[in-house]
Amino acid sequence: MTTEAAVKIDAKQVKELREKSGAPMGDCLKALQEAKGEMEAAFVVLRKRGMATAAKKASRTTNEGAVGTYIHAGGKIGVLVELDCESDFVARTDDFQELLRDVAMHIAAADPRFIGRDEVTAADIEREKDVYRAQAAATGKPPAVIEKILEGKLGKFYEEFCLLDQPFIKDQTQTIAQIVAAKVAKLGENITVRRFARFKVGAAEWTVAQTKAAETPQG
Repeated sequence: MTTEAAVKIDAKQVKELREKSGAPMGDCLKALQEAKGEMEAAFVVLRKRGMATAAKKASRTTNEGAVGTYIHAGGKIGVLVELDCESDFVARTDDFQELLRDVAMHIAAADPRFIGRDEVTAADIEREKDVYRAQAAATGKPPAVIEKILEGKLGKFYEEFCLLDQPFIKDQTQTIAQIVAAKVAKLGENITVRRFARFKVGAAEWTVAQTKAAETPQG
């Protein structure tokens, strides 16, 4: 039996699906693997997950929304998160509030450092690369192989520390980006995680993260 991992996907296929759906490259690749390289089937996969719809709405301004909280472990961990949408009506729906609670709970459990890959600074990336490069070099592998290893390691770094790339704690088959996209498809509005703060009793530091858009005041 052919597995998803064994299916060889051409870069041109990924690019074609990206242009057709507007979904992120990584999601396009996964959809093509799941669909065994069939373009239309892969597009259906993205639509079911709400990724195609979400990508089309991603440029819309989100000036409404709500702030949610989650307290965990008997008051030892607390999270404050702002989730934005396009209208106050959607912000008050049960679906939006459910997503807000889920994201806050996930942050409490998974402890991300950033919201998305765009917020990871060049300095952060270079620091991680230096560590991975030193580890790979110690194995004696040639430079070309080391660079490929770096790409894979960075992917794992994003998955571990970027909120949108993390597998959702209640359903490890979906990322946070995918559960947000599913709500976008259902509610018909763009939805974004704007910023969050996570505090843990006794910890020397706390995590505060925001998107680049959050640096500009909403009006």
